[in-house]
Amino acid sequence: MTAMHNPPHPGVLLEDYLGATSLAEAARRLGVTRVTLSRIRNGHAAITADMALRLGLLFGTSAELWLGMQASYDLWTERQKPRPEVLPLAG
Repeated sequence: MTAMHNPPHPGVLLEDYLGATSLAEAARRLGVTRVTLSRIRNGHAAITADMALRLGLLFGTSAELWLGMQASYDLWTERQKPRPEVLPLAG
């Protein structure tokens, strides 16, 4: 099995989309606090469905783009943790 590399937290891409726009201005347009947006940008908070919709509107992207990146990041992170054995249902 080939090892997968850690997908980036979507906050990393957020930095690219912001370009020259300040975090404070983006937060104002999104209707959230600068702290909220900063936590996402720094990988300390996840992108929720609500935030994905807002980011889609702000940047002209799809909400699915943001949620997909978050899901990829979350799944990779969880796969790094030990898991109890789960027995499949007989079928």
